[in-house]
Amino acid sequence: MQSIFADIVGLLGTALVVGSFFLLQLERLNPKQLTYNLMNLSGAILLLISLCINFNLASFVIELFWIGASVVGIVKYCKREPVAA
Repeated sequence: MQSIFADIVGLLGTALVVGSFFLLQLERLNPKQLTYNLMNLSGAILLLISLCINFNLASFVIELFWIGASVVGIVKYCKREPVAA
């Protein structure tokens, strides 16, 4: 049962990370948008959770970097001055 949970969580994480990249390539998302960074962060966290059950060191490390990059993007977004309409 635990393995099925890990697979479902991991697949949801994969869908978010790959989906955000796909939407970026289709120019439906901007890499500076909060949505893009939140999708990447959420996906990486879900993948990290699944890796805690089915551990793989290389995948675990890349997800840590993915989380770090997403957090940097979110912080930059929050520090940016609002754009006048």
